Amino acid sequence: MATETVAKPRTSARVHVQKFGTFLSGMIMPNIGAFIAWGLITALFIEKGWLPVPQLGGFGETDGKPNIGLVGPMITYLLPLLIGYTGGKMVYDVRGGVVGAIGTMGVIVGAGIPMFIGAMIMGPLGGWTMKKIDSLWDGKIRPGFEMLVNNFSAGIWGALLAMLGFYAVAPVVSGFSAGAGNVVQFLVNNGLLPLTSIFIEPAKILFLNNAINHGVLTPLGVQQSLEQGKSILFLLEANPGPGLGILLAYMFFGKGAAKASAPGAAIIHFLGGIHEIYFPYVLMRPLLVLAAIAGGMTGIATLAVTGAGLVAPAAPGSIFAVLAQTSRDSYLGVILAVLLATAASFLVASIIMKTTKHSDEGDLNAATSRMEEMKGKKSSVSSTLTGAGAGVGTAVLAGPIRNIVFACDAGMGSSAMGASVLRNKIKAAGFPDVKVTNSAIANLSDTYDVVVTHQDLTERAKPVTSSAAHFSVDNFMNSPRYDEIVDLVRESNTEGGTSDAGHAAEPGIGTSGGAAAAGGAAAGAAAGTAAAPAGGTGEILARESVVLTGSATSRDAAIDEAGRLLLARGAVDEGYIAAMHEREESVSTYMGSFLAIPHGTNAAKDHIRKSAVSVIRYPQGIDWNGKEVKFVVGVAGVNNEHLHILSSIAKVFTIKEQVARLEAATTEDEVLELFGKVNA
Repeated sequence: MATETVAKPRTSARVHVQKFGTFLSGMIMPNIGAFIAWGLITALFIEKGWLPVPQLGGFGETDGKPNIGLVGPMITYLLPLLIGYTGGKMVYDVRGGVVGAIGTMGVIVGAGIPMFIGAMIMGPLGGWTMKKIDSLWDGKIRPGFEMLVNNFSAGIWGALLAMLGFYAVAPVVSGFSAGAGNVVQFLVNNGLLPLTSIFIEPAKILFLNNAINHGVLTPLGVQQSLEQGKSILFLLEANPGPGLGILLAYMFFGKGAAKASAPGAAIIHFLGGIHEIYFPYVLMRPLLVLAAIAGGMTGIATLAVTGAGLVAPAAPGSIFAVLAQTSRDSYLGVILAVLLATAASFLVASIIMKTTKHSDEGDLNAATSRMEEMKGKKSSVSSTLTGAGAGVGTAVLAGPIRNIVFACDAGMGSSAMGASVLRNKIKAAGFPDVKVTNSAIANLSDTYDVVVTHQDLTERAKPVTSSAAHFSVDNFMNSPRYDEIVDLVRESNTEGGTSDAGHAAEPGIGTSGGAAAAGGAAAGAAAGTAAAPAGGTGEILARESVVLTGSATSRDAAIDEAGRLLLARGAVDEGYIAAMHEREESVSTYMGSFLAIPHGTNAAKDHIRKSAVSVIRYPQGIDWNGKEVKFVVGVAGVNNEHLHILSSIAKVFTIKEQVARLEAATTEDEVLELFGKVNA
């Protein structure tokens, strides 16, 4: 209860808006290439473009017939359909994507204008409703009729959604688009558009910009660009000037690590377009948000005065992307907007830094950690600011590392696999006395030196393990963070003391034989439970639970298939399979190396009757949240009895040659033998 009480405040309105913005971004960002293609075609071939071509730009006539061109059809049909398909696929794989695209077509035809907001509604709605409909007859279709039912249900429901989009959604979205466009035009006409920086610039620091940028500005900007050939809205958030001015101020007036790292951060920000690189510098001195606002307002005002704009979104916000999407008549205005935004931001930031007393020395790590905490995951560029150890939270290690825990939601699947891999790496580095255990997040206490979690669970683990160093991973089998942890163990035990001080090694750890099995047993012992003997895999992984060619073609179907094997063994009841899906929706069980290990939530342990593991191979691979998976291992464990087989599986999947042998296996016995040899 104490854990939940501490963790609940983390789920604030900001976090919910972040998640909403991330979802919107997830529909737009995979299709940015299509936006860029449309932007380039528009900039080059329209009547006012660099190389006007009537047949491509869609102006004039050919043989007495109006030229349709590429510009109009791409923006009216291609881009919204891609967004609708992506949104549906995010909810319910390819099947959801197809139904979402059908529903989107209804909105497109019903509105007659580019329907990006409509696509963002109909895509996820199509995927979600199709998923709910399929669940009504899941497992009830007679063999041989699956394809008939699946195809006709998708077709019938897709047709109904298209009509819903045509008659109901299109008028509402058209009205919203017209209203929002009028608001933007009012702001432009009255010189008030620069005031939007008061909201946009702080929102960027708080990672709320996706909800604004991809939810409103991009759809409105595309509509405006189609009508006017360019839009100022594309540069409200993407202008690199405000961030560059702040980093330049640190280069001249900063101190310590912040001053030293600012030049590199400026290059990444301005040329690479990764704006989050400057967020920690603002978080160190919150008053600097005024500099960002001043820069943003100056840039927008310059664009408004010069009438400049971009033809398509600039993503990422690199100066190269900005110039590539600049309208032919807007280069002077856009360049001035960037330069003047930089100058205004630099001037305000310099005044703040010169007139306020503050030491930047040692504050950059903490600010970067705060930035990652607000973002909800590890920053891809934070190591530029803080070095390789940037992922080590805000904790300061007081001595040698002796106790590491790998935590997940249930504490029995991904954490056990990750702990086994990390344990073997630490032992190979010469520190067999460092204990690596696994645990459910609900069972954590502030007694560990290092806590490792999936990146989506870090925020839940931090409140109850505040004195530990935290590492976030997204690939359990071969995450580069493991090497950072090993380096940290080596450094702390070399400079801070010996790893065996006050901690005797667990029996069997460090021996040449049975390393993975012993590691799994140690994890079980540390949790206060008896691990199963490492004598074989027969009771937990049986021959009838190994399938060499799975029939599933999607993530959810594969989870069902793995769960039904556990159900057939009498290891779980029906409720556990539902809990496996619930677990997957909260945090992915993809491990890396073509492996996923779906299992239930921590609350689903009452649905487990005995420990069992199922193994299914998918030779052609299936899409697992954008990752290719060829092996699905279903897990149900009582009292950690399953840990020795999970440890064996982890050992196999960290060796490419062993994975290749699994891919080439022709009998179930070969799979059992391969896992059994690891335990021998």
